Amino acid sequence: MKVKFNVQNLNLFYKDFQALHDVSLTLYEKKVTALIGPSGCGKSTFLRTLNRMNDLIDDVKITGKILLDADQDIYQKMDVIELRTRVGMVFQKPNPFPMSIYDNVAYGPRHQGIKDRMKLDFIVEEALKQAALWEEVKDKLRTSGLQLSGGQQQRLCIARAIAMEPEVILMDEPTSALDPIATQKIEQLIGHLKKKYTIIIVTHSMQQAARISDKTAFFLMGKLIEFDDTKKIFHQPAKKETEDYIKGRFG
Repeated sequence: MKVKFNVQNLNLFYKDFQALHDVSLTLYEKKVTALIGPSGCGKSTFLRTLNRMNDLIDDVKITGKILLDADQDIYQKMDVIELRTRVGMVFQKPNPFPMSIYDNVAYGPRHQGIKDRMKLDFIVEEALKQAALWEEVKDKLRTSGLQLSGGQQQRLCIARAIAMEPEVILMDEPTSALDPIATQKIEQLIGHLKKKYTIIIVTHSMQQAARISDKTAFFLMGKLIEFDDTKKIFHQPAKKETEDYIKGRFG
């Protein structure tokens, strides 16, 4: 398995509060890694370090290293725009831009300088197909993305991320605002996308983590307690804290 991220002794502080404590783990290419743990345990904070979204918050201090493709230190030697092109993000609540479905998907490529209409048409169609949305919207590409259902809006946001041709897609509880049917569609989509992309997902649902992920990391109070194959985490956890959380004794 090829290493996509190598995280070494990562600490993160919001002013005087330490949100992450000495986190080290290896994230593998074209695998789905689920980050689980109770609210406030640091899983979303950790996810956001992988494309430097925490840079947008004042008084954040980070120590340690995050290496992309095992050798590129994303905090020392990488332009943040390049990083966010290679490491896309899908948020908890669908957040389409207030523009057409087509323009939502074409937004990133246009900002990268692609102006050719045929090329943009191809990118939009391919991204919507990969996001399993094309058949539902191909006849209404000029309508507002805000008119889609919640589940469709989230798949549009995934298409928008895919259009940038990232290597990694970060997902921060992407189904928590969706109904069960829309959630199932997103989960099926993740299963298809991992053939091409590395996916790291924060989920509050242990059932979802068990269904869709290859690897699972369990966080508690800002510390990485355990990281292993998902089946092992759920059936033979090495740490008592992991077992207690999975069996519902807290959280």
